[in-house]
Amino acid sequence: MSIVNNPVKGWQGVPFSSVNINDAFWRPRLEVLKNVTISVCLDQCEQTNRIANFAVAGGLQEGKFEGIYYNDSDVYKVLEGAAYALMTDRDPELEAEIDRIIGLIEAAQEPDGYLCAYFTIEAPERKWTDMEKHEMYNGGHLIEAAVAYYQATGKRRLLDVACRLADHYDALFGPGKRHWAEGHEEIELALVKLFRATGEERYWKLALWLLEERGHGHGVGAIWDKPEWGPAYCQDDVPVRDIREVKGHAVRAMYLYTAMADVALASGDAAYIEALDRVWAHTAERNMYVTGGIGPSQHNEGFTSDYDLPNESAYCETCAAIAMAFWNHRMNLLHGDGKYADLVEREMFNGALAGISLSGDKFFYVNPLASKGEHHRVEWFHTSCCPTNLARFLPAIGQYAYAVTEDGIAINQYMNSETTINAANAAGGGKVQVLQSTAYPWDGRVAITILPEQAGKFAVRLRVPGWCRGYRVSLQGDDRIGGGADTKTDKGYIVLNRHWMPGDTVLLELDMPVEAIRSRPEVEANRGRVAFQRGPVVYCAEGAGNDGLAYDEFALSAGAPFAIEHREELLGGVTALRGQTSEGKACSLTPYYAWDNREAGFMQVWMREAEDRQLYRF
Repeated sequence: MSIVNNPVKGWQGVPFSSVNINDAFWRPRLEVLKNVTISVCLDQCEQTNRIANFAVAGGLQEGKFEGIYYNDSDVYKVLEGAAYALMTDRDPELEAEIDRIIGLIEAAQEPDGYLCAYFTIEAPERKWTDMEKHEMYNGGHLIEAAVAYYQATGKRRLLDVACRLADHYDALFGPGKRHWAEGHEEIELALVKLFRATGEERYWKLALWLLEERGHGHGVGAIWDKPEWGPAYCQDDVPVRDIREVKGHAVRAMYLYTAMADVALASGDAAYIEALDRVWAHTAERNMYVTGGIGPSQHNEGFTSDYDLPNESAYCETCAAIAMAFWNHRMNLLHGDGKYADLVEREMFNGALAGISLSGDKFFYVNPLASKGEHHRVEWFHTSCCPTNLARFLPAIGQYAYAVTEDGIAINQYMNSETTINAANAAGGGKVQVLQSTAYPWDGRVAITILPEQAGKFAVRLRVPGWCRGYRVSLQGDDRIGGGADTKTDKGYIVLNRHWMPGDTVLLELDMPVEAIRSRPEVEANRGRVAFQRGPVVYCAEGAGNDGLAYDEFALSAGAPFAIEHREELLGGVTALRGQTSEGKACSLTPYYAWDNREAGFMQVWMREAEDRQLYRF
């Protein structure tokens, strides 16, 4: 297999650094992320000695390792998020702090390139003896941070550390060397990123080798010795080409599939693509919540059996929702199909966004779909992968908005933004500036202005979200599109293939009524229950704002009308749904992502249904 010479005919992503977001929904969140969340995470890494561990490992200060063996990764993820923030807003003070931390990381790296503070300080004799101990997982997050910081600043210091570490891996592992099946996937996708940043082919070849190692009995360590987990827990039970079902730990699985998609995008390997298609269908159709959450079980932080989707005990780790967005973004580029961008959107507005408070300083690790009032956001966790993952996910959301297709451009996510895309593959080639004007997700009206460098014919694809039952599209007010356009729908997109003049504006109007949703009948937990969604936003009932209602002691009619009210003063500005229960009591539904930002109280997404009607089934 070659990652270079046999590329699949896929789309190309547009980096978030090329997308200027001035959106009323996302811009305030990005400001909070930059001004609050990154500082909070850096402070917590300092207070918990995650950063000091590098100084101890590097001999710069006395002490012992504090925390868990994978704590290095939290520092790396915050650095990656900070690098993304610097790409759009160069902050000398933040940059100086990152440079200071990079100096400690560099000092902790051993002469042969090895870097993992826990083993350097506490157990040097046990390096590479237990594949569960996250040595390469830590390294993968270092590599992603290093690539991001190099792209943000042009500084190579951390990138050189990452290359020395990857060279160390390559010296120990690979064909004819030692076997290795990393217990927590992440290194595989990171090595592909490092290859793209450096052009060094050894890195992608090592990523491919690590993927191919799985499922052949090479696993050694705590996971493999635990009967109730075993190799399926870390996706080491079958070769990756033979994967058919999602299993085990949810985050690990999503990182694996993301790496497989990266390799498939570059190589066109049919077996990888077929495996990804099989496991995607199994995940999305049988093992995913309406919020986009995945992994119902606390026991294995992952999957159990098909349609096992309890609400109150739902685990739905924030990291898993983020990783689901990573994977589906790659699947969209691989197949050019809007259904994958639909799932990215579902995570953006629900499953992943729920993990962070509106103030940016409190977090959810676990995201249930029902609570009697005892589940709350907290400032930090002993295992704090979720806050630090949010710190790198949110500043990069612009990367999901646009793609370059084989004949033009695709608009995947709707947000007030602008970008300039090099559409060299389109007829006529050249750069195309795209401007979006919208109040999405509260309003389905999106105005898109196309400004090609030179007039010419190419295709513009507009995603029609899977939740949308009707839409209208016009070019500068002409419902016929006009200008001799070749217009069709394909794989979830309206395709406008026409001669574009600078300033041409398309108006897309997506119908956005309140949708009542029922689960598939196999989902026992949701029988006799109904949920509500408007546009991409899933709603819930909270005790806050619903005086007189008690947990699970009310019912809603699927057909009952809701008043749609946009309230700028509520929860940072949301569109709320106001209606009545079947008992005649007033009720208000607010977005799931914003729950537990007010006074403590119950929350439910799936509520008892008062009457039986034919509904859209999720």
